[in-house]
Amino acid sequence: MHPAPRALQRALAAPTIALLAAAVGCAPQPEGKAADTASGSAGATCAKGKLATKASGKLTVATDEPAYEPWFKDDKPANGEGFESAVAYAVAKQLGYDKSAVVWQSVPFNKAFAPGEKTFDVDINQVSISDERKKAVDFSSGYYDVRQAVIALKSTKAAKGTSIADLKGLKLGAQVGTTSLDYIDAVVKPTRQAAVYSKNDQAKSALKNGQVDAIVTDLPTAFYITAAEVTDAKIVGQFENQGGTPEQFGLVLDKGSALTSCVTEAVDTLREDGTLARLEKQWLSDAVDAPVLK
Repeated sequence: MHPAPRALQRALAAPTIALLAAAVGCAPQPEGKAADTASGSAGATCAKGKLATKASGKLTVATDEPAYEPWFKDDKPANGEGFESAVAYAVAKQLGYDKSAVVWQSVPFNKAFAPGEKTFDVDINQVSISDERKKAVDFSSGYYDVRQAVIALKSTKAAKGTSIADLKGLKLGAQVGTTSLDYIDAVVKPTRQAAVYSKNDQAKSALKNGQVDAIVTDLPTAFYITAAEVTDAKIVGQFENQGGTPEQFGLVLDKGSALTSCVTEAVDTLREDGTLARLEKQWLSDAVDAPVLK
């Protein structure tokens, strides 16, 4: 069967296009989105300062309490100091919200990426992007490439470890719901069940009190702990990335959030223009290389 002539094809298609245009024109548009969102134009969907946020004209940003260094400073997320506080304000600026329009909210780490509607627009709290977590929430693109590290007291046998095999017989600990705990269970596979804590502070106390041989945290946190909080501890080493791709922290959003593409665009812009690298150098420069555990 031969195709219809082009003129006839155009004539037949015209009523269909008209009907589709009318339907799109009548469809309700989310706040802050222009009528041409179907075109996929990022500019149309991410109107500066007019996104469909939880509170009109405000951007609600969540993180855990207490907020640890070097990600935040003095447990005050709103002061703009510390890597993640600075990143949050940089993202907000890209989205069209100045510092006075950013509202901070306290949300426990493990609840940030649990299923269910969120009370925040974005959460920033060293949450690693994973396929499993993506089943419950959306993520922005990654704003920081991270590795996990092992900390032990300098005077202990654990501090002398140089390989993953050296960790297998140890009592290890980590915060609940973290990639740190995943590395213990999936990479180290210790012969003793890992100790699980609701907060990193509890894991640090357990290490100081000899209740665990070593704890696992992300590398910048490990450097801060050993430099400022548990100074008689050392970084035993860091783990290689698993699966050939870097582990990344991402901002957490509601599953299916209308803001996800806009926040991702903001993060990508900050990476491309060098802002993320500059903030990393400013706030995380102490996190130099540690020995790699294999």
